Amino acid sequence: MAKAIAIIVARIIFSFIFFMAAGFKFADMGATAGYITAAGFPMATFLAWVAAFFEIALALAFISGAFFSEASMLAGIYVIFLAFAFHGPSHWQQNQAEFGFFVDHFTFLAGLLFAAVHGPEKWALRHTFLR
Repeated sequence: MAKAIAIIVARIIFSFIFFMAAGFKFADMGATAGYITAAGFPMATFLAWVAAFFEIALALAFISGAFFSEASMLAGIYVIFLAFAFHGPSHWQQNQAEFGFFVDHFTFLAGLLFAAVHGPEKWALRHTFLR
């Protein structure tokens, strides 16, 4: 039972993080697009909207448990992409705190990989509808 509770708490935390990230994007899509432009990406507004909806999809997968392992792997790829694109080595000389942000993404990746391997445990739509 303790394992199931720990996993559901982790699912809630993952969901909250991605819902919150999407919420910040929706709250000021222009600022998000500006941040994406500053990183050198084209079509920043389009990418900002894609990122926001992708984060909503990830949050829903984590909270429901549907496609949990797949969402964990996709989130891991996304998080590492964000680490390099927005906090990578080219940013460290300007602001040493960026290195800390960069490393934090790898801690998040470790949790996502662990989640992908262990699955959503009990109380997941996947276990109810897809088995």
